[in-house]
Parts: sequence; C-alpha cells; structure tokens
Amino acid sequence: MASLLSRKRDLIYLLFFIIHIPVILCVDTFPLYPAALRPQFMHDIRSFYITTYHDRFFTTPPAWFMLYIWFELLYHLPLSVWTIGAIFRDDPRLPIHLLVFATQTAITTSTCIADYMSWSGFSSTEKFELGKLYVPYLALSIFMGVDMYARLTSKLGRGLTSAEKKAI
Repeated sequence: MASLLSRKRDLIYLLFFIIHIPVILCVDTFPLYPAALRPQFMHDIRSFYITTYHDRFFTTPPAWFMLYIWFELLYHLPLSVWTIGAIFRDDPRLPIHLLVFATQTAITTSTCIADYMSWSGFSSTEKFELGKLYVPYLALSIFMGVDMYARLTSKLGRGLTSAEKKAI
C-alpha cells in the first residue's frame, strides 16, 4: 500500500470529496429540507449563489433536476463519506465505486450543461460564468472515470495471458 502523499490523484479526489460533502448538505439538497430546518446561513449561501450565477436550476428547476438532487442525497452523500475513508485505507474497491460515481456525475453534469446552454434570455456571459462551475465538475468526473478505468484495467490485466491482454 502506497502512502497517501505519494498518490497525487487520490489526494485530489480526497480534497474534492471533503469539499463535496458540505456542498451537498448545505447547497445541493436545500430544497429537500423542511423550511423549518433550513438555517439562515443556508439561505444566505443560496441567495448569494442565485444572485451571482442566476442559475435557473436553483430558482425554477425542471422536474428532472429534482431527481438529480435526490441522487446527491441518496448516492453522492453516502459514497462521499465512504470514499474519504477508502482513500485513506487505499481500499481496493475504490476504483469500481469511483468509476460508477464518475460516470453518473459526467452524465448528470452534461445534462445540466446542455440544458443551460439552451436557456433563452440568458446571455453568453451568464452561460460562461455558470460554465466556470459546471465544466470543471464535468472535467473532474471525466478525469476520474478515465483514471478509475485505467486502474481497473491494470488490476484485471495482471491475471491475463498475453493473448487475453491484446484482446482488451
């Protein structure tokens, strides 16, 4: 097992998931909280975000976007908590879990990007500003997916014959 400090990509993923958990809890799943359980700081963060980015997903979300919010609560949150420990342990199951996470995240983020790019009455500058948030998230998920696929291929390839490796 390699030291965490020597696993640079895992350090990036660790930082991402440490940041991702409070974002899920304080921003992304905001609509799922009963109004009485929403502390003022969550309203303040949301107001700042909406004022700054004019993100319609947070003001007038399409029906499918609520499904994505539930994904955040029911899939991203538990996986993110597990992943932090798994990175520290160098858990051999990490690549398969993060490949699924990366694929799901790339699909949902791409959907959001495609949707906001079609918003009428939304300037190119506003779309560019939203892109500063969504595109890096998409890029990280693609990078993570390619990395996890490569890790799995490498692990699976160790037990294959030369002919089987060529077939991959």
